[in-house]
Amino acid sequence: MLMKTHEARLDALRKELEQQGLDGFVVPISDEHMSEYVGAYAQRLAWLTGFGGSAGTAVVLTDPARDPAAAMFVDGRYTLQVRDQVDGALWSYESVPETSVAKWLGEHAPEGARIGYDPWLHGKRFVKAAQDALAEKGGELVAVTSNPVDAVWSDRPEPSPAAALVHDESHAGRSSAEKREELGKWLDIEKLDATVICALDSLAWLFNIRGSDIERTPVVLANAIVHSGGEADLFIADEKVTPELRAHLGNAVKVRPAGEFTDALAALAGKRVSADPESCVSAVFSRLEDAGAQVVEKADPCALPKAIKNEAEQAGHRAAQARDGAALSRFLNWLSVEGPKGGVDELAAADRLQAFREATGSLRDLSFDTISGSGPNGAIVHYRVSEETNRALDPGSVFLVDSGGQYPDGTTDVTRTVWIAGTEGPSVEMKDRFTRVLKGHIALAEAVFPKGTRGSQLDVLARQHLWQGGVDYAHGTGHGVGSFLSVHEGPQRIAKSSGAQGGTEQELLAGMILSNEPGYYKTGGYGIRIENLLLVEPRSIEGAEGEWFGFETLTLAPIERALVDWSIMTPRETAWWNAYHARVLEVIGPQLEGESLAWLEAQCAPVSAANP
Repeated sequence: MLMKTHEARLDALRKELEQQGLDGFVVPISDEHMSEYVGAYAQRLAWLTGFGGSAGTAVVLTDPARDPAAAMFVDGRYTLQVRDQVDGALWSYESVPETSVAKWLGEHAPEGARIGYDPWLHGKRFVKAAQDALAEKGGELVAVTSNPVDAVWSDRPEPSPAAALVHDESHAGRSSAEKREELGKWLDIEKLDATVICALDSLAWLFNIRGSDIERTPVVLANAIVHSGGEADLFIADEKVTPELRAHLGNAVKVRPAGEFTDALAALAGKRVSADPESCVSAVFSRLEDAGAQVVEKADPCALPKAIKNEAEQAGHRAAQARDGAALSRFLNWLSVEGPKGGVDELAAADRLQAFREATGSLRDLSFDTISGSGPNGAIVHYRVSEETNRALDPGSVFLVDSGGQYPDGTTDVTRTVWIAGTEGPSVEMKDRFTRVLKGHIALAEAVFPKGTRGSQLDVLARQHLWQGGVDYAHGTGHGVGSFLSVHEGPQRIAKSSGAQGGTEQELLAGMILSNEPGYYKTGGYGIRIENLLLVEPRSIEGAEGEWFGFETLTLAPIERALVDWSIMTPRETAWWNAYHARVLEVIGPQLEGESLAWLEAQCAPVSAANP
């Protein structure tokens, strides 16, 4: 029935494309801010195809007789998921970066084709690449004035009307006025008259506001233009504006209706204006260029200062991690009792974990949909459990749970891989793979590196032991994390230097927070990932020359002991394990009592070669 629904939607879209005189259309997961996670109103790809991942694009050709007539593009994180959720009879599966939408269009679009795209959902780099590819066969990329998916999506949700909320300065650490003054100085240095800010997390950071317009990410739908004096225009729907927000923003921020944004861009005619092609859609650039503004492509000026957490934000993260770690520890204790009984499934486990977080009284939302994967479902990197895919946590199996919370003082993201005890223990292969992941995790956690080091230069530390075993994982090792903001935050990353999830050229700086999450995934078998969050901190080394950095591990929760092969752990790695778990017990122990505390004490007991 579900596949027939998506087939009917695809047919309806093709009829609409034909009416608009288009030979095809490109459907991304995106919104007007090029967000990674988008509101329900912008979930066009999920509605059309059934795909539930956070990164992907579809191309639909109007003629259903062509082969292929429609294609789904995903990277290595979603290779398995896309096949489970998207009908292979209707869509070809395309792997990024081995191919791209532009390259595919150049190979498969009809001669002279008119391929449509929504300029409010794509970046200008995609537009240029697709235009060039189509031009080689006499075709063109056509900017639509109304999205054809919206024309056939009869019950499409409206954008969230929720009010914007003031983010307390005690958590932000700096006032919005200070941040805007600093941004104004940057504009002067760069000889710019204004900058356009479209990234929702940047807007939230700059104006010290939060919201609930996108599930799991506490942001507000808005756009902004910041001028060289530090004054700003904030374009936001009227229903989101409260007296508290106006008082918070003050006279230097002009609050304007959201619908005035495009006219305001045109009013920058003759001005020197910066915009980030990674977060400002093609329509923004077109509007500025058509008006006669001098457009300068520059990285979002909020991204780097947002990534470098100040003392208040660092303290907030530590508090949030301690609170979250206690909730996770209570869940792991509960699972150690209930899992072996055989009555727990993936949905029940995710619900129970959320309940423990809610019991803290501070949870505002999850930071992403919990990845609750038992057995083979754990091998799907970004698996999302549903009624259709829900599996029991069978005794004698591996369970992977990747989860996090949004708290006013910090955002958490943690993965634990658990052995559900049964009549037999883990296989030799399971323990080998888990231990190799653990050894890589420890190597990255212990890294010491000079100023100027990029995440791509550290990535191999987490992979080295897996590589020695002839295996790898198809995702990055670490992403940035916000402060009561996006769980995925740039510009810093720890990843290979190329590919869809490649690293960046951004050096790691004190105050940045990144995840440390190597993994291993056996298709049809099980998944393993160990994830903690790390804070980049200055590192004092006797006799050192220049600046050096290391990591403080922020996440505190026990790591599964039953899956470790202690025979291949070095004394240094075992010492790290003991020191980490001593810290877990020190911080988390006082928050627990009774059976939960006794369980934690057992999990954190020191290990040695003689007493693993």
